[in-house]
Amino acid sequence: MPEDPPSLLFVNQHYAPDLASTAQHLTDLAEHLAADGFEVHVLCSRGHYLSGEMDVPAEETRNGVHVHRVRTTAFGRDGTLGRIADYASFFLQVLGRLLTGRRYDAVVSLTTPPLLPVAMAAARLLRGQPYGIWSMDLHPEAEQAVGMIAEDGRLARVLQGLADWSYRRAAFTVDLGPHMKERIRAKGVPDERLHTIPVWNKRDEVYPIPDDQNPLMEKVGLEDKFVVMYSGNAGLGHRFDEVLRAAEHFDGRKEGIHFLFVGSGPRREEIERFAETRGLSNLTYLDYFPRDQIKFSLSLADVHLLTLRRSFAGIAVPGKLYGILASGTPALMVGPEASDPAKTIQHHEVGTVVDPSSFDAEAAATEAVIGAIQHLRDHPDEQQSVGARGREVFLSRFEQETCCEKWTAILRQELETP
Repeated sequence: MPEDPPSLLFVNQHYAPDLASTAQHLTDLAEHLAADGFEVHVLCSRGHYLSGEMDVPAEETRNGVHVHRVRTTAFGRDGTLGRIADYASFFLQVLGRLLTGRRYDAVVSLTTPPLLPVAMAAARLLRGQPYGIWSMDLHPEAEQAVGMIAEDGRLARVLQGLADWSYRRAAFTVDLGPHMKERIRAKGVPDERLHTIPVWNKRDEVYPIPDDQNPLMEKVGLEDKFVVMYSGNAGLGHRFDEVLRAAEHFDGRKEGIHFLFVGSGPRREEIERFAETRGLSNLTYLDYFPRDQIKFSLSLADVHLLTLRRSFAGIAVPGKLYGILASGTPALMVGPEASDPAKTIQHHEVGTVVDPSSFDAEAAATEAVIGAIQHLRDHPDEQQSVGARGREVFLSRFEQETCCEKWTAILRQELETP
């Protein structure tokens, strides 16, 4: 008789049809594995990434993946207390399921909500349930980096101890890049349990679209503009001072340089307030586009922005870089050179990195951002060649099929290991 397929459970707060980045990447991987012969289950919440509850069933099989959704609070991302309530209610539901529900051949925990792997470690301790970690971000390092938790306080020591314990107990961990790997190694995780697989985009979902074939170009009123775009979450780990001062510099000038923000996040209000108080006519902020329109949205840009605070190097690896490369657009990163996205940009020559810490004054860093934008605006042939190189790099290294096959190999190896 044929053997039963290996059973996997992925745990993350968000899953399709939600628009969160972790939801989209988990959906891609889960469906890939289901098509490859795994029995794949996902445990997630019904809460929407932004706020409110999605109108979705508690149980369904979606493209071969068995989806189990628990009901939690759904305050969303607008307030800290509401977000903590959402995190806590999901964490407790997950812990209950792991301790009393079905046992799987392997469980893979993502890192939303923060410290979710601790629930996996508890289930292994109390029930022997093996697990791995897909480390999308590091917590509580992220909360310490933005000042939510004092680095030298008792709470930080307790949370850090729990997080490090959960990583050491995991059978394997998938990190997003060398700088994140180094931070996880410092927790006491041996190299043989660490694997680096970047997140991805799909070749047929994001690709270059000429302006005259892009239905969004006229809709958002950007014809004949040179568009500098920031797409995705404007989070606490990102920096925008130099970008906003560059927008102010270009406002009203003949170059026709327009700054377009698409998405949301805790910094959105701050960015919109800056534009309003200074009366900027060259900055627009739009809500997220549906996933089937991302190829049109990302192709609006002539240059894509990626920003990161120095304190977040290795803690977060912005996945937006791979959509930028897929769209065939140059990247302009404002953030530390000693980080995973900066290493990719510089190594493959797919854009420019401006590290504010390498300048003596904030004004000088802003001038570097202005200069990088102006250079691409004045050299369209270089803009096109850098973008084309980015597309080639994406297809060879950061396309969904390539990355998901790496996941398949790791999981089969882990499940075959006694």
